[in-house]
Amino acid sequence: MCKCNGEGPKSDLTRLNTVLEQYGDTTSNLITILQKAQDIYGYLPKDVLYHIAEHLGTTPAEVMGVATFYSQFRLTPIGKYLIMSCQGTACYVNGSARISAAITEYLGIKNGETTADGLFTLENVACLGCCSLAPVIMINGEAYGNLTPEKVVKVLKDIQAKEGAI
Repeated sequence: MCKCNGEGPKSDLTRLNTVLEQYGDTTSNLITILQKAQDIYGYLPKDVLYHIAEHLGTTPAEVMGVATFYSQFRLTPIGKYLIMSCQGTACYVNGSARISAAITEYLGIKNGETTADGLFTLENVACLGCCSLAPVIMINGEAYGNLTPEKVVKVLKDIQAKEGAI
């Protein structure tokens, strides 16, 4: 049972059991366990981190230290649509700053933030590996390239329309 500062568990911790059984109780598997937990929950809830620490026989501080050290881990929920905006060299020289600015202006969120309706999260990333499409964003694994500020706003509006948000 998770002891999360006196709070009962809020996450369905049974969803993590297969992962914990597969990777055992050694801290050498902590990063992999955190990756798998994030795949399950979409982020790393506090009670999940405590549960992992208990399973591994380590402190919540050690688990939290690893989770906060690596940028791949998220400690807060993300939106239904994760927008990864490439800031790599090819994208940068082709106007990625204008693309990010257009997203920020249109959605009212900055890097690392989620819209109030929980629909979008913006994440600036070092490189998406789609240099021939620069500037490029990826939304839930789908690449959108050769963007202009107008094109990126249209992509976002299309998603909002599909979701009934506009």
